[in-house]
Formats: sequence, structure tokens, C-alpha cells
Amino acid sequence: MSPHILTAPAQSQRHVNAISGRLSLRPPQRESLEILARVTEIVPLEKEQDLDLALEVIRSEFPSVEDFERDFPSLCFALATGVGKTRLMGAFVAYLHLAHGVRHFFVLAPNLTIYNKLIADFTPNHPKYVLQGIAEFAAIPPEIITGENYESGRGVRAVDLFGERGVHINIFNVSKINSEVRGGRAPRIKRLHEYIGESYFDYLAGLDDLVLLMDESHRYRASAGIRAINELKPVLGLELTATPQVEAGSRSEPFRNVIYSYPLASALADGFVKEPAVATRENFNAAAYTEPQLERLKLEDGIRVHESVKVDLETFARENDLPRVKPFMLVVAQDTTHAGDLVRTMEDDAFFEGRYRGRVITVHSNQRGEERDETVEQLISVESPDNPTEVVVHVNMLKEGWDVRNLYTIVPLRAANSRTLVEQSIGRGLRLPYGKRVGVPAVDRLTIIAHDRFQEIVDQANNPDSIIRTGVVIGRDVAVERRETVVVQPGIETEIMRTAPASPSGDGVAQPEVLFRTPVEQQIARATIEAVQNYTHLPRSADLRNPEVKEKLAAEVAANFRTAQTEMEGLTEAPDVVEIVSRAVDLFIERSIDIPRIVVLPRGEVTSGFDDFDLDVSGVRVQPVAMDILIQHLRTHERERLSSGAGGDFEPRLENYLVRALIDHDDISYDDHADLLYKLAGQMVAHLRSYLPDEDAVRNVLQFHGRRLAELIHSQMQAHYWERATDYEARVNAGFTTLRSTVFSSPAGEPPRPFRQPVEERQYIRGMRFGGFRRCLYPEQKFDSDTERRLAVILEDDADVQKWFKPPRDQFKIYYGRDQAYEPDFVVETTTAKYLLEPKRASDMQDADVQAKARAAVLWCQRATEHELQHGGKPWSYLLIPHDAVRDSWTLQGLAAAYTVHDPDEPSHASRRGS
Repeated sequence: MSPHILTAPAQSQRHVNAISGRLSLRPPQRESLEILARVTEIVPLEKEQDLDLALEVIRSEFPSVEDFERDFPSLCFALATGVGKTRLMGAFVAYLHLAHGVRHFFVLAPNLTIYNKLIADFTPNHPKYVLQGIAEFAAIPPEIITGENYESGRGVRAVDLFGERGVHINIFNVSKINSEVRGGRAPRIKRLHEYIGESYFDYLAGLDDLVLLMDESHRYRASAGIRAINELKPVLGLELTATPQVEAGSRSEPFRNVIYSYPLASALADGFVKEPAVATRENFNAAAYTEPQLERLKLEDGIRVHESVKVDLETFARENDLPRVKPFMLVVAQDTTHAGDLVRTMEDDAFFEGRYRGRVITVHSNQRGEERDETVEQLISVESPDNPTEVVVHVNMLKEGWDVRNLYTIVPLRAANSRTLVEQSIGRGLRLPYGKRVGVPAVDRLTIIAHDRFQEIVDQANNPDSIIRTGVVIGRDVAVERRETVVVQPGIETEIMRTAPASPSGDGVAQPEVLFRTPVEQQIARATIEAVQNYTHLPRSADLRNPEVKEKLAAEVAANFRTAQTEMEGLTEAPDVVEIVSRAVDLFIERSIDIPRIVVLPRGEVTSGFDDFDLDVSGVRVQPVAMDILIQHLRTHERERLSSGAGGDFEPRLENYLVRALIDHDDISYDDHADLLYKLAGQMVAHLRSYLPDEDAVRNVLQFHGRRLAELIHSQMQAHYWERATDYEARVNAGFTTLRSTVFSSPAGEPPRPFRQPVEERQYIRGMRFGGFRRCLYPEQKFDSDTERRLAVILEDDADVQKWFKPPRDQFKIYYGRDQAYEPDFVVETTTAKYLLEPKRASDMQDADVQAKARAAVLWCQRATEHELQHGGKPWSYLLIPHDAVRDSWTLQGLAAAYTVHDPDEPSHASRRGS
């Protein structure tokens, strides 16, 4: 068979690939979509089908499905909270419509909150629209029919607008249906409707392509409302929940139709949700506190963690030019009286000077009318920076559907065992604000304040099923004092805005004079520095002094300068823009280091392939399919083949069943990879022979499951893929860059420390900021270790050093490994050279990650040197310095002689020890 023939399964895979890409599906979402695609290949989407036969076919591939538990095929996808069940629901709708022409969907929500959320998420132009990017739905958007508008006949009239092409998505609230069927009554949807000539329920039940989607189905599985909905007899039911079980008193009855499970433990391991951590105080003894004292301490420490996270989130957002996330804290109260007491405590003047007055809300079942509506509105908008709420006190009211991404601290004050404590409220705080972990612990972490249960929960963490794996100690991992975010502008900004001479240094060094004396001059100078960003294509910043460049720059600044400002009080004549621009350019050149923006690109012929490896088949135990089922399946499906699209043809060589499926992939060439393909296929066939009874059974498995086995082989091949070019070229996109502002978090109100002041070992240096520099391009800096502070002292005292700084995030574009970004610790310019400095603990010098960064940095320095020397610049070098070599008696030249890494493949000089 030609690999270019588009078989039915291949078409399905194309749809899966397209939808996964357009909707940016995560791996568990994609796996769920692939399973749905496979199910629709082996079971026909039709009413009143043989359920026993359909169940047997599905169980042959998915043995976890024990029963449909309904009068139609119904399958449960159990995905952890925060992974994205609603987006997966959108992917299901898109696939069933594009691959199978399904046009009618009935979506069930368990309550009003989720009902409103689903309507919004399926409505075009909504920020979280789940079908965004699917071209077919852009041309003809889905018709949304709800419990409020179905009686208008909207679902029927839509056919008049779009014919038989439009998709109808019915969204209903099952809790409302439950209330309608009490006492044995029929739900409102079953009542006769004059426009349709029948009830809307009967209209839906008569459709031959209705698919039922059940969100959070564990909430209403046994309700009277869902029993009524079952009478719709859809062609397929798809359930989505994070909790595939029904609570029956003290027992839990697991679903028997779970076809895919992605539990919270997997979501945590894969980084799709926040990492829960339990917090206490150092050397804490709960027995030393009364219950009221312990409660107040937990509230206060919860606020301390909350305030710390608030600063970390703002700092991260500023550093990365991302939207700011406003965190809030959740307090779990014992009852409504307790909740009210807690609100009064936290809004009292004695609680953090009354800073939380008006910032605490409570939600519980006793609230009614306007009070409840106002609270619900504040809960829904708690993510908005305009919402003042910082603390939510609740009494068992926060259920599924309240999906927020900014819950970072939980203070449980209800009596509960450790397992209940975890399950009770943690799920509401697992969603990540930026959709993925960012590598900053405070941004990626959900903290539970549990002083009195810390050890109990930590012990529970040793259980493989526990979702809490880490502990946080307040006072060690989280600062007790208040912190604030400090934005430090480059020294250029300080020099522009300075209106008085700098104070004498006392060391005989001349201090700079005032460069820009009036507000107008300062504004023109700042406009010049901003406009310089449009000239970074020049080979070096010194080229800004070129008369033609300077003239163009001055004209641009003058054109953007508002003449109305020249009429400011005391200004008798228009400013000399050209002269001010010239001074600003000189300041920029003097107070910056040219760092070229370099991109390394392949040149010449690019080849690719796969390294040889052995297949891991340890998890393969696929069983044959009974031949009568196979025949029944072929008879009822209008496709060439249920598995690989091979029809009923007979392959004389068993490996061909797998190889022909593998060569459908775009990254596999039969001519180039035939040897490896047959080797891997042979290993799979050998494994099948090792546990199957005979050759016929092996052939049966390959005919029926060949494509799935080929996908397994292909997934393992990806880990051994390589791509090589005959040569690489360094493309310089910018000869220099402008300095970015840098962001620190620091104890509130604390001034910068003198950089020469030693830091005691027990002090937390990362929480400090330092000032008093003369050669640094920033007025303040932060250090990750005292080694870095001592290195800064060396640079400040070395007469050969002209300027230095610690680069802020994204100042460099040095990549190593799989596109991981590397920022060196220091950038230095001397009278004759430029350096990247990386001080490291001596024991970490040979670490694989450290060495990978060193190779990337040396390669960057080589290419930066080539560029600089072509344009009259200085050579670059990379220094990897062990921490115990950083001593006051050393100079930069001495460190360079001992610790420059010369060869990216052999950074051996970096391991030398200074004497």
C-alpha cells in the first residue's frame, strides 16, 4: 500500500493533529482526543446499537471500561483539576464534527456556576472561547442553545440560517432539571412546544447524531434529572470529571466506564498545576499555644506568606513583561459564627495595623439575597486587580466551577484529619496563573498553613498517593517581615534626572557633573535614550556618533517633542535639541556595554535521522480480538480498515503491518530509515510472540492494533531524533542592546546596604539589595551569594575595570540544551576586553548543567568576538570561577588568567584552583 493513500484512520490522525495544534492541547488532553478518535473508529456512532458488542470491542483495547452504566455507550475521561477539562470538551466537539459530521451536542452542567461558565466558554469572542483557532467554527460559529432560550425555537430555526452545516451546542443545568422532576413530574424541556410541534426533548431525542457531554458528572450521576436525560438516547456519552466516583454514605463507588485517567499525581509530576506545600514555623511546638493563640498565629503567618507571594508575583510579572497576578488567601472556617469572628479579627486595627479592613469577604450557605449576590460577584471577579478582596473566608461553599488561578495561600481552621484537609479546599488553588510553571518556587507553589498538623501531613506525603511532597518553613523559606517590589532603572536614568552634583566620594575620584539641568533637557535626553532602541542594528553604539546617524536621531527626537513644553515657566528660548541629543548619546555610550544580539543558524544542507536504539516493550500486553467481533466491526463501519487502513490484505512478513504505519509519519523516510524500522518492528513482533499462543494470534493483534503499536514505536523514536547541518553561521541581529530596568523584592522600607559590608553566613543575602557602586551600570544590585558580593568588590577596586553589571532577565539570548536560556551572572568591560563571569560553588564546577552553559557561553563569546573585532571592538571571554577563588587580593586579570574557559568542548581551565 502506498503511504500517500489517505486511509480513514490516517484522516482521523490528521484531525487529531490539527485540533491539538490549534487548541494547544496538553499531552493528557491530546491522549484523550486520540482515544476518542480510536473509539469512533471501532464503534459506530449510531442509535440503538448492540451495547454488549460495543462494550466488548472497546474493552479489547481499553480493559478499564467494565460497563457503560447507561443505555448508550458512555465513557468517562478522568482528568485532574487544572489540566483543562473544558478545553478538552471543545476538542471533542471539534473532532466529532470535523471527522464524523456530528452537529448536535447536549452539554450538562452540575450547577449554575459551571452552567454560566460553559455558556461563556462556548461563546465566540469570549476570552476563554474553547473553539478559538478552528477555522470551520470561525466561518460558521456554533449555535448556543440554553435553558433560557430553547423555548424560542432557536435550536430548530438555526437550520434555516446555515442549512445542515451549523453545529448546535445545547447547554443545560442539571440541578435545575433535578428541581423540576421532584415528585415524579416531567422536566420543563419535555413539555409540548407549539413552534416545534413537539417537546424540545422529543426533538433532541429524534436526532440521529446527538452526543451527550457531562461536565463534573460525579455530582449528578444518580440524580433524577440525569435519569430523565438518559432517555435522549444519544449516540455517545462523554463524561469529564476529576473525581470518577460517587459518594454513597461513607463508601465511594468508582465509575466503571473510565477509559482514561490522568490523576492529580500525574498533573503534579508533569507540572500542569501548582505544587502544594504545607507550611509551619521553625522549631514549632503546638502544645505551647492555646487554641485561640494558635488560630491567630496561623492567620498572621498566612498573611505573611500571602504578602511574600504578592511581592514575588509582582516582581516576576515586571521582570517578564507579563500581566500582574493579584493573589488572595483562603481561610476555611468551622461554621458561620466562626467565619464572622474571623472577618472581625482580620479587619481589626490590631491585625496588621488594620491593613485588611475592607479586603476580607465571607461566603457560606446562610447568606441570602443581595448579600449573597454581592459575595458571589466578588468571588467571580477575585482575579481582577480592581477587586480589593485579598482574603476569602468560607464554610464549605466553594465547589467545582469556581475556577481561579490566583489562590496561593490556604489557612484551614476546621477540625479535620490530614487527608480531609488536603481534599477539602486544595483543588480550588491548583490552577497556574500563566498556564504553566515558570521555575520560580513562590509563583509555582500553593501553600497550606498547618502549624499544628505539619508533621502529620508531611508523614502522609510519604504515601505514594499523597499530592503534598514539600514543606515550607516560615522564617527560613518565607520571610517574616513585609517585603516590597523595587524597580531599579539603569544608571543612565539616574544621571539624566540628577540636578545637583554628586557627593564627594572621599577617594579622590572625580564625580560627574550635572548633564541636563532643566526638565525640558531631561525630557529630550530620555526621549533620545528611548529612540536609541531603533538604532541597535548598528554594529556598535559608538556609531551613534556618526554625523548622519546623530542628525537622523535628533530629527526623530525633535519631531516627537511637543513644542508646547517649550513654553514652560522660566524658559526664554527653545532648547538646542541637537546639542542635547549629542550629550545624551555620549552618556549612553559611556554608561552601557555593547552586547551584540547573536542568533546561531544552520547553513548548508540539513540532514536528520534517528540513532539506533532498542525498543522498550515492557508495557505491551495487547490481546487478540475475537474474529466474529472483527467481522461485525468491519460490516458495520463504512471505512477501509478499523486499524491501519490496510484493508483485509495479507502481509507475508508480520513486520510490514507496523512499518507501513510508521512511514505515514512525515519525519520518517523509508529509504533512509528502513533498517531501523524493521529492527524495531522485529522487536515488537518478537515480544508479541513471547506471550501470545500462536502466529495467528500475533497476526490478529497486528491487524487490529497495528497502528497503536506503531504510534508507540514512533513516540520512542522521538527521543533518538537528530538534526545536523554542514555548518553554522552566527547572525548578528543587533550590534548592541539597551539596558532594561531590573526588579528586586526587598524588606519594606529598608535602604540598600553598602556593598562592602560583609554578610554573615546566617543572613539571607538574596533578600538584600546593595548600593554605593561607582563602576556598576545600575545604582543598586542584588546578589545570590556572598561570593557574588565579594566579586563585585574586586570589580569596583580594579582600576582596569571600566564598567560592569549583573544582567537582568532577557538581557542575553544565550541558549543551551533544548532551547534553555542562560543569563551569566556578571558582564564586565575593561580597557582592553569584555568578560562574562560565572562564579560557582567549587563542588558544582563539573556539574553537567554548568558545563552545558559554559559551552554555550564560550561559543557565544567566540562569535561576539568575531563581530567586535570586525568593527574595532574588544574580544569577549567567559570565566567560570570557583567560589573559593574569589578573594580580595585577586584582580580580574588574575581571575581571567586562571579561569577562562577556552574550548567549548573542554572547559578544563575552569577547574584550576588559584593559589
